[in-house]
Amino acid sequence: METRRLQLLVELSRLGSMRAVADQVGATTSTVSQQIAVLAREMGTALIEPSGRRVRLTPAGRRLVEHSRTILASVEAAHLDLRPGTEPNGTLRVAGFATAIRTVLLPVVTELAVSHPQVHVLIREHEPAEALTLLAADETDLALTYDYTLAPAYDDPTVRATPLWTAEWGLGVPAGADAGAGTTLDVFARFRAHDWIVNSRNPADETVIRTLASMAGFTPRVTHQADSLDLVQGMIVAGLGVGFLPLGHTTFEGVRIVPLTAPHVELRAYAVARHGRLDWPPLALVTDLLSGRAGGGLPRADR
Repeated sequence: METRRLQLLVELSRLGSMRAVADQVGATTSTVSQQIAVLAREMGTALIEPSGRRVRLTPAGRRLVEHSRTILASVEAAHLDLRPGTEPNGTLRVAGFATAIRTVLLPVVTELAVSHPQVHVLIREHEPAEALTLLAADETDLALTYDYTLAPAYDDPTVRATPLWTAEWGLGVPAGADAGAGTTLDVFARFRAHDWIVNSRNPADETVIRTLASMAGFTPRVTHQADSLDLVQGMIVAGLGVGFLPLGHTTFEGVRIVPLTAPHVELRAYAVARHGRLDWPPLALVTDLLSGRAGGGLPRADR
């Protein structure tokens, strides 16, 4: 039902005449009468009755006024709760990849418990494509995603991506392997005969590997898939292949990371929300906190 009509009925109960209500709300008497009549049709019962030259509320009208006061108070409370600039309050759903959750989101959740205890965060761990699918289906409010400079994410006009951090990646190889010197393409060419390890749930790094291998003049033999970087390192130690690892990542004994230059391989992390949603105070707050925490870079840049 139209809340403006409920407000007119409440004013009529308070002021006692259509003219007085019209003067109060800046409308004509006939407009007020028409709106009350529409409300009566919507409710399926008479709300007013003649009383001399005036009108008065019927028992049903008086009862609806009682409900209307509660409804209008709830609507006003909702406006105050959701208005930009209001103290954040509510439950925020976040879907994102493990590193972003562990490194930046969990510290923010700890901070919120002290600074904004009325904001609750629900977390689901997902790779970028999965998180963006949840965002499109309105099953999450914020997606923590990443792409690579050589495999940029599709530019979706329905979402807004807030940059969080960037991190350079290298090629994880057996510690005793001769990577030599030179450009990224030189490094790739030296490992053309090896098997290659790629992410099991996100095709982005395989796209980058195939692109660089093509530029180096060969087709990589992609044989293994692993989502965990520790598992990737274990596979390298076992002699199962080579694969991307972030520079600065703590390496296993038997693994080293060869820098990739010309071209660089860089991961870019984002906090993604649907357009228009960042006016919601809890979402705006968490996005700002994530951006501020990640702005100085990450102590570890995992996938």
